[in-house]
This record gives sequence, structure tokens and C-alpha cells, in this order.
Amino acid sequence: MPVASLTDVLVPARAAGRAVMGAVVLGWEDAEAYVAAAEEVGCPIILQAGPKFRETLPVAISGLMFRTLGEAAAVPVVAHVDHAKSIDECRAGIDAGFTSVMYDGSALPVADNIAASRAVVDLAHRHGVSVEAEIGFVGYDSGAASQMTDADEAGRLAAESGCDALAISVGNVHLQTEAMAKIDLARLAEIEAVTDCPLVIHGASGVPAEMRRHLAQNTAVCKFNVGTELRQTFGATLRRTLADNPDMFDRGQMLRATKPALTAMAAEVMRNFI
Repeated sequence: MPVASLTDVLVPARAAGRAVMGAVVLGWEDAEAYVAAAEEVGCPIILQAGPKFRETLPVAISGLMFRTLGEAAAVPVVAHVDHAKSIDECRAGIDAGFTSVMYDGSALPVADNIAASRAVVDLAHRHGVSVEAEIGFVGYDSGAASQMTDADEAGRLAAESGCDALAISVGNVHLQTEAMAKIDLARLAEIEAVTDCPLVIHGASGVPAEMRRHLAQNTAVCKFNVGTELRQTFGATLRRTLADNPDMFDRGQMLRATKPALTAMAAEVMRNFI
């Protein structure tokens, strides 16, 4: 099946009261597992190349990798560059065949964020590529604190940039290892009232499953970025595999052993909000 854009999967999801998982990819084996899980559940999947993955594997390679998996899949697969901080990073992703890019101007003054996001949208849309923008700052567990999204600024960015999806900060936090985030539903409602594009929650591993389900079914949030709980599954499975097989030295065997558990966890996450 041809690889999909972000708009291709988010617009139908929002209309149906569902959400799509943006899976943080760190290698071939986990990307395979996430596609397998999506096929098992029968839903789209967004494969995300974040900054750490792009440091390890250039976008020219990861773009081809994501497209190869997507074209062989029985469900829509989006190839997405996550947290690009410059137009050049977005351009490189587009040139590498990614179908979606996220421009993160959240650290900029709002006027600069709007201008840069608009430039990315103009570039991406010429190539049929979707754009996710961000307003407000999603902080990090034991790291930089969040800055809640201002509804008026969200309305301006959505309207003036023409972005296809908007990442917001409403209590969600990156890298939380426990589901303890408290989503500010009142702030979310204010943002919904002044925007008309799909909304995105980063740091969704820290959001309780019942809240993710509620957001998918009852709000404009229709994309959840999921990384930490998948990495926890990967790490625990790999450690157990090595402990149980002290004579295993083949890297491929080690990594392939994580696929069943990763597939099962990703499928569980997706079933919760479709």
C-alpha cells in the first residue's frame, strides 16, 4: 500500500472518535513490530524518526526504511520526521521521502514560530507532505518544565500557518515512566474552541490509558506520540533474553527476540483508542 500522509490518517480518525499512534522508532526491529501490531489491530500507524534516531541513522536511510515497510503493509503507514527544529531538517526529510514532518518552533516567540511554521507548510505542501506544528512547550520528566499552551496563541498558529496538525501542552510530559500526567481538560476545551485541525499529545506514555481513550473519543486529539512504554518493553525483554541466553552473541538474534513483546504492547496501546 502507498505510504500515507498525516492528513490521510488523522482526518478519518478524528471523524470516527479514534486516535492514531505515533510510534517513536529507534531501529528496524521495533519499526517492524509496530507495523505488525497495526496490521493485527487493523489500524494506521505513524512511524516517527525523532532527533535521537536521526543522529543514529540519516534520514536518507530511515526514509527509505519507513517507505519500504509502509509499501509492504496492509494498513496505512505514515513516515514522519518528529521534532525538526529547522526548515533545513524538514527539507531533508521531505527529500528523503517522508510523508509528514513536525516543525517544533515551541521555544520561539509566537510570531517567529508562526512564520517558520508557515514556511515549512509552504514547502511541504508543494510536495504533498503534511505538517505538524507545536505551540506551548511539552516538558521532560526530571528535566525542563512544561509551558502550557495558550489558547489564543494556538488559534493564531493554526490559522496563520495552515498546519495540518497541532501539538499542544495541556499537562502531558515527555519521558514519564509512569502514567501520572493530569490533563487540563478545561485548557484543552479552550484550544479546541479556536482551532479546527487535529490535535496531538506528545509524551502520551505518561497519560493514563482511560484518559487517552477519553481524549480520542471526545476531543480533537487524534494522535498520541508513544515512546517510553515501548522502550520499557524493549529494554525489559532484551535484558530477560540475555539473562536467559548467556551464550547468545548474535545481535540480530538479540533484537529479533524483542519483536513479539513489542508487537503485543503496541497492539494493546492502539486498541485502547480506536
